[in-house]
Amino acid sequence: MTRVFRGAAAFRAAAGTDLGASGWLTMEQPRIDGFADVTEDWQWIHVDPVRAADSDLGTTIAHGYLVLSLVPRLSSEIFDFADIDRAVNYGLERVRFPASVRPGDRIRATASLVEVTERPAGALGRVRYALEIEGGDRPACVAEALMLVVDHAA
Repeated sequence: MTRVFRGAAAFRAAAGTDLGASGWLTMEQPRIDGFADVTEDWQWIHVDPVRAADSDLGTTIAHGYLVLSLVPRLSSEIFDFADIDRAVNYGLERVRFPASVRPGDRIRATASLVEVTERPAGALGRVRYALEIEGGDRPACVAEALMLVVDHAA
């Protein structure tokens, strides 16, 4: 169930807590190929199943940036906002890709609100995401994202 923060004050009050987990999303080769087309990064490890099958990985793998780009989609299942002016991406602090995502793998995001600091425009939250691979021992991606939440009155 999606957690809804009603106003920036509710977001601030959640600092230091786990926000939950998204549902599982299956990574499919057409999504990997589409991302390659959008980014014009057609490295064979991502888009050539025959060549990748002969590699030490045995299959293609998703672009790390594709996995990272799914954070907004997956996080929308974890939390949302109401009674605010807007919530905008403010940047990323740390991003790592400890494990590869293969076609057919299921991934999900877990999130925790590490801290919230005050800015003139609103509340700046640091959200730590781990994108887990179902049955995997390491996450596909670990990232700290910054989100600026602006109240109606700001």
